[in-house]
Amino acid sequence: MKIKTGDKVRVMRGKDAGKTGTVTKVLLNADKVIVEGVNMIKKHQKPNNANPQGGIIDKEAAIHVSNVMLLDPESDKPTRIGSAVKDGKKVRIAKKSGSAIEK
Repeated sequence: MKIKTGDKVRVMRGKDAGKTGTVTKVLLNADKVIVEGVNMIKKHQKPNNANPQGGIIDKEAAIHVSNVMLLDPESDKPTRIGSAVKDGKKVRIAKKSGSAIEK
């Protein structure tokens, strides 16, 4: 998967299309990512030690990786991702600007 934790992405499809956020978690087996503040759901939470009150909480749900695109670090526009070898290391390259993507 070309998208990693900490990347800034934009949602391209679905009810939250156009929103941007940071990837907080990558689910490799399901090809999904969790983006901060995107795809919010309501969860009925029983009272527990972490949340003694319980009730209905808002939570981010996973979104398929094909529905998000990485943002170019230079122009802040969605871009595809390539790879290249620089100084003997494999790095991710933004196709739109050609710049390397660092975490």
